[in-house]
Amino acid sequence: MKTILAIHTGGTISMSQNSEGEVVPNATNPIAQKQVILKGKINLVTDEMFNLPSPHVTPEIMLKIMKRIKKAIADGVDGVVVTHGTDTLEETAYFLDLTLPNTVPIVVTGAMRSSNEIGSDGLYNFTSAISVAAADESYGKGVLVVMNDEIHTARYVTKTHTTNVATFRTPTFGPIGVISKDRPYYFQKLITGEVCNIDQVVDHVYLLKAYSGMESTLFEAIDNPDTNGLVIEGLGAGNLPPQTLPGIQKILDDDIPIVLVSRCYNGVAQEIYDYEGGGIQLKKMGITLCQGLNGQKARIKLLVGLSAGKKGDELTKFVKDAVS
Repeated sequence: MKTILAIHTGGTISMSQNSEGEVVPNATNPIAQKQVILKGKINLVTDEMFNLPSPHVTPEIMLKIMKRIKKAIADGVDGVVVTHGTDTLEETAYFLDLTLPNTVPIVVTGAMRSSNEIGSDGLYNFTSAISVAAADESYGKGVLVVMNDEIHTARYVTKTHTTNVATFRTPTFGPIGVISKDRPYYFQKLITGEVCNIDQVVDHVYLLKAYSGMESTLFEAIDNPDTNGLVIEGLGAGNLPPQTLPGIQKILDDDIPIVLVSRCYNGVAQEIYDYEGGGIQLKKMGITLCQGLNGQKARIKLLVGLSAGKKGDELTKFVKDAVS
């Protein structure tokens, strides 16, 4: 019989709808209290670690979850399920993917409907996640996100709809597998990546989104001694309005690493265009173009790299490719 650790952290999956129709946190997690149909094959150990709406989750909270999972792995657990609010679920999942050894299955799940709403998906997703975490086929797949009968890699999955139960999608590549009758089926292989062993997280790593007519004002505000890094969601294939360049150059001159991704839903940032503010110029200036990650994921990767003490070429190599 396999032992699966369920770490509950809060979010909609742990909330209920009140008489006014407002979704609010409960004193205790209703999912943790319900009996999950495990068919006598799984020993489920529960840890109600946090009870936080996901906008309250910080990298420091992610670090605590990671350390709890490491302890569980050392104690011989066969798999881990983390329940989490969906707003920042993809960031926590990717943080865990970057910082935990690729040994036992680790699955993150949540819900789009609270526990007492009609069509609540929380208990179903939780049960599916347990099935995935307990399956032999799930070993060596990295951290997985299970929602709505689909299995996604933490690296590429993102929330795409504010309320739809099918909100989690993997642009370009699609899910790595599906769930049918409590059993996972995998159709893609995971590209392995580097894992960073960290015991603390740096702060003041920022994310800005580029827009038409953007100037240097926000970059000038970020350029201060406390800033450790910046990710920019650039235009198109990785370009920026020329008015931003003076502020960006000043940040680079102050040895603050800048990572550029595209604000587009699909595709990668590349040095294609050779004009003022184009990707070719940005790369020559010293900006790292990260391929394949969205802004929030690139920020997590930059933050983890900095927390691991990486700098210069080592940090650039770690951040630039989504497969590293």
